[in-house]
Amino acid sequence: MTDDRSPRLLWTDDGAPRSGRFDDVYFSREDGLAESRAVFLSGCGLPDIWRERRRFTVAELGFGTGLNIAALLGLWRQERPQGGRLHIFSVEGFPLSRDEAARALAAWPEIADAAEALLAAWPQATPGLHRLDLPAFDAVLDLYIGPVETALDQWAGQANAWFLDGFAPSTNPDMWSDAVMDLIAARSAPGARIATFTVAGQVRRGLAERGFRVEKRPGHGRKRERLEAWREDVDVERAPPSVAIVGAGIAGAALARAFKALGLHPTVVEADGPGAGASGFDASLVTPRLDAGDREIAALYAAALERACALYAPASGAVLARGVLQLEQTPRDAKRHLKIAAQDLWSNGGMTVLDADACAAHLGEPCETGGLLMREALAVRPQAVLADWLAEIEVKSATVVDVQPGENGWRLIDGSGGTILNADAIVLAAGWGNAALQTAAPLSPVAGQADVAADVAGQPVAWGGYAVPTGSGLLFGATHDRGVTTPTPSEDATARNRATLARRLPGLDRRVDAAGPTRARVAVRATTPDRLPVAGALETGLFILGGLGSRGFCVAPLLADHIAALACGAPSPLTRDLAVRVSPGRFISAEGLAQPDGTSDADL
Repeated sequence: MTDDRSPRLLWTDDGAPRSGRFDDVYFSREDGLAESRAVFLSGCGLPDIWRERRRFTVAELGFGTGLNIAALLGLWRQERPQGGRLHIFSVEGFPLSRDEAARALAAWPEIADAAEALLAAWPQATPGLHRLDLPAFDAVLDLYIGPVETALDQWAGQANAWFLDGFAPSTNPDMWSDAVMDLIAARSAPGARIATFTVAGQVRRGLAERGFRVEKRPGHGRKRERLEAWREDVDVERAPPSVAIVGAGIAGAALARAFKALGLHPTVVEADGPGAGASGFDASLVTPRLDAGDREIAALYAAALERACALYAPASGAVLARGVLQLEQTPRDAKRHLKIAAQDLWSNGGMTVLDADACAAHLGEPCETGGLLMREALAVRPQAVLADWLAEIEVKSATVVDVQPGENGWRLIDGSGGTILNADAIVLAAGWGNAALQTAAPLSPVAGQADVAADVAGQPVAWGGYAVPTGSGLLFGATHDRGVTTPTPSEDATARNRATLARRLPGLDRRVDAAGPTRARVAVRATTPDRLPVAGALETGLFILGGLGSRGFCVAPLLADHIAALACGAPSPLTRDLAVRVSPGRFISAEGLAQPDGTSDADL
């Protein structure tokens, strides 16, 4: 992130952090932890108000050092309801580095476990929404880096409790504006509680005018007073839905993991076994779609890559290699790669432009073009991911031919017209098979063959074609045969893959040739007219995750979290704008008709 987003951190003589930007302290010099507990935890009535709840959401304005959240996590671990899940949303416009936060939090060894969990998940200071898993605490933190008004506008959650901990209204007025107050009210669940250190008149009036009952309370330390506010309506927590997922490829497995993380026990229905389709190759690239012109698309894939990397890392044997080289395909790609590398969406050094010599050094053979080294992209072993995410998940063997409304949800129907199972919520995640089960999202088939050479090593590289190490050989390809739905392996397809490889990496092709005959595998991927995935509700209780094309292992983890959140009424890791970009609703006209080219009538 550029220097203008720096908090301009200073350290006082007694070791307390201070923002030079706002000329204010992050926490009380007397005892910042005691202040957090008194002002924010007790001020919101915690832990009493989360008793008997399955899910509780806390929103914070002003993440700072993470002290309030570390204190919250410590309390949640001690006093959480059985089976409860904590969701936290926080905003920071001027983020501290991990090392700065570690120095600040080191003052309180009594919350060391929570602090260490936060620091281990500390995100890059790139703008947008970052999801951080805290499994030891049955908690998840969505941290938005950027302006508070934008963050609240884009957040799709409803808070049960608010920590308003921005710097004082006199020094940081943007955190306390009327627009922010409007959004706090809009994002509050019934019965929501608010706590803040400030008793400024504009804050008291702003909350009262938006339906909160507001009262002053005795302050902490040298602060004479603090503020508590609450809504007097009552929140009724809805029962968790029963969930069925159609398909056991990467989309279905990612959904199973996401629902399980929310405390649910989904059933996966699969005709041919996990990874039988496009998710069953020996290796897969986890790479983002690169876009130098549409910032939203670039942001979607940057968020997806960050989420995928975080979730694949703990899966045993899943990550085969880190860093993928994208070679230039056309002369204009050199300038395009420079623009992409300059985007502030990527971590420092995450996208590095290489010239031809540097590409050759990276690949270990001559290279005629430069390229873009995507340092955080991955090569993964699909079967390791599927095995990890489908562990302890019921996978029911059946072929789904229809989805019909039931008395209290939806029914999955088999070929004889019988009911496979009933569920409150169903997610279609069957790749190209989704096309036969719904018509709202227009999908097109693309058949492809990839080949595997045994005992050939190499670096992950893409150029239109690709080559990926498998751990015991090299996967390369792939053909793209649009409109083909029942492909079979062929010598012709192998010859095309070899020719593609020989044109770009002749040295690697020679090593493949020397290794002897290759092994071929075919599958069908599903694409959409705008080449973006489709993730969202088709009808109440019926969802789809599909159209992933060749980016399934990049986008499925993030989009699965999104759909699980929609189905359960939990906060999504997608911003509202990005959720619209992937929604199946983008294919529906004003008359409710699907547009085959993905446009609305207004666009024609």
